[in-house]
Amino acid sequence: QVQLEEYGGGFVEPGESHQLICAASRNIFSLNAMGWYRQVPGKQRDLVASISKNGTIVVGESVRDRFTIWRDTSKNSIYLEMSDLKPEDTAVYYCNARALKNFDDVRSPIVDYWGKGTPVTVSS
Repeated sequence: QVQLEEYGGGFVEPGESHQLICAASRNIFSLNAMGWYRQVPGKQRDLVASISKNGTIVVGESVRDRFTIWRDTSKNSIYLEMSDLKPEDTAVYYCNARALKNFDDVRSPIVDYWGKGTPVTVSS
């Protein structure tokens, strides 16, 4: 099991920058990947950015030139730096980890773990 705790949601004005933090309850290298997804009501949850165990980064096309993801392995945490925020970035942001369903069995399937979500509202 992995618990994910998100920090940093809130109200932001258009054009501003903002940072989200996600802390994992396990060593980050025991996880296949961590990342951020976002969801607005009535729509599917979409990938914002992810970083794999070996450091490979994927960033969603709609935010590629504005959002950055990085990790602090000493804190088992990932960070999402969002710049030039737009009203369309308004969403609930969820931290995600992909890891073994059962950490005591390396043959167990890889599943998704989710944080509770933190809302980000971009509005003037």
